[in-house]
Amino acid sequence: MTALSAVAAYAAPSAKAPLERTTVPRREVGEHDILIEIKYSGICHSDIHQAQDGWGEGIYPMVPGHEIAGVVVETGSGVTRHALGDRVGVGCFVDSCRTCEYCKQGLEQYCVEGMTGTYNALDRNGEPTYGGYSTHIVVDENYVVRIPDALALDVAAPLLCAGITTYSPLRHWRAGPGKKVAVVGMGGLGHMGVKIARALGAEVTVLSRTLAKKQQGIELGAERYYATSDPKTFEDLAGTFDLILSTVSAPLDFGAYLSLLKVDGALVNVGAPEEPVSLNLFSVIAGRKTLAGSMIGGIPETQEMLDFCADHGIGATIELIRAEEINEAYERVAAGDVRYRCVIDASTI
Repeated sequence: MTALSAVAAYAAPSAKAPLERTTVPRREVGEHDILIEIKYSGICHSDIHQAQDGWGEGIYPMVPGHEIAGVVVETGSGVTRHALGDRVGVGCFVDSCRTCEYCKQGLEQYCVEGMTGTYNALDRNGEPTYGGYSTHIVVDENYVVRIPDALALDVAAPLLCAGITTYSPLRHWRAGPGKKVAVVGMGGLGHMGVKIARALGAEVTVLSRTLAKKQQGIELGAERYYATSDPKTFEDLAGTFDLILSTVSAPLDFGAYLSLLKVDGALVNVGAPEEPVSLNLFSVIAGRKTLAGSMIGGIPETQEMLDFCADHGIGATIELIRAEEINEAYERVAAGDVRYRCVIDASTI
């Protein structure tokens, strides 16, 4: 099998340092591994949190990237799930314990021992994992999904995080016909939440800080769009929604957002603020409401999501960038100045 001593990549050499071109090692292709030539890699806000050590415990040098779309160029002798030339994707994790109750249910993201992140983690051999801002990656076949032919690889890449992160809670909390769903934030996650909730048949409202993206939100499938900076929004929409999906990584006034739910409604967080948040429990006690969180999806659900998106013609709305633009893209993502996901053309790495 091929022994890749090093592949080109972009890495953060230390916390808060700009990313720079370098090389990183990739392991030899083992019996159940596949070698993927990366074509595109999305830039997720969590890449920025981790590269800048916002969540702590960063491993440097760090090659971010867990929205990976590419093509299989080599397979191990025991591989059965993928073949040469297959269009494939890799999301937020590349391994898990495989034996706990959650792994056995296809809920690897909730592995008792902890999933192995695509980057900023240690693999079974204690070696650092390096992500998708690179030209190639070696991954166990069981943690790779198939990208349907109906999806272009560049718009499919962000589905491996932004797509599944919104699809999983929308399905779990049964968004669909007759349900009123609000999506908080209209960024990389939020715009996918709007598209998927609409495709599921729900009535969709966007709650954004301003009305700057209102026209785009309506075009993506929202029926209504409100500015949360206007206090009247919370008066007008009190008791309206069955489900609120918060995609923002900034702390919210949870009491205010919980007031927008119907009885038995749920406010589900997929954005992860770096700061702790507070809550008056009467906000959930009154109305038997649920404040919850959700974390990507397992391998089976990720494949289900990709097939659903292919069937409904849903890809991410992207800005394709060259690798040398990554640091500028990080600044733009932090400023909310991207429509709606930057995707790296890996051929420029």
